[in-house]
Amino acid sequence: MSRIDCIGYTLQYYDLVLSAIGASLGLGVLVGYVTSIPSPAAIVGFGGVAIAFIVHALFINGPVDDTEDLTEEVAIEEVPQVLSPMNTGPET
Repeated sequence: MSRIDCIGYTLQYYDLVLSAIGASLGLGVLVGYVTSIPSPAAIVGFGGVAIAFIVHALFINGPVDDTEDLTEEVAIEEVPQVLSPMNTGPET
């Protein structure tokens, strides 16, 4: 995973993806404001670019280390208690 060092903070891939999503939507607003292209059309067009960034981040370069991580079953004991479906109410 590539990292860009800037003043003690490292930008990681998902930081760049979030920046690209915001930049593409902002660029859509700017293009709609500056050119004769209607603002809703420009925002929808650049919204498609933002969706492409999201799809790439989730499905092409997903947040897993290896594809084997997707097939491992998690035992109920490993699930944190707050997320466990076994206990639905407070203990008495």
